[in-house]
Amino acid sequence: MSPQSSLDNVQEPITNAPPEIRAIIERVLQLEKDKLYLKTPRNINDDILKIIKEVIQ
Repeated sequence: MSPQSSLDNVQEPITNAPPEIRAIIERVLQLEKDKLYLKTPRNINDDILKIIKEVIQ
């Protein structure tokens, strides 16, 4: 299995997801990237829940 094929298999659920799910995934990934520099990231679960509620409504 080539590295590109493996990467495509991993990304397939994201690329085939409905737009709402893709928006949630992209926003959560950005949130995680923004909190990487913090020694002890706080309230990430609350932030993820907020993102989900915003996208669903």
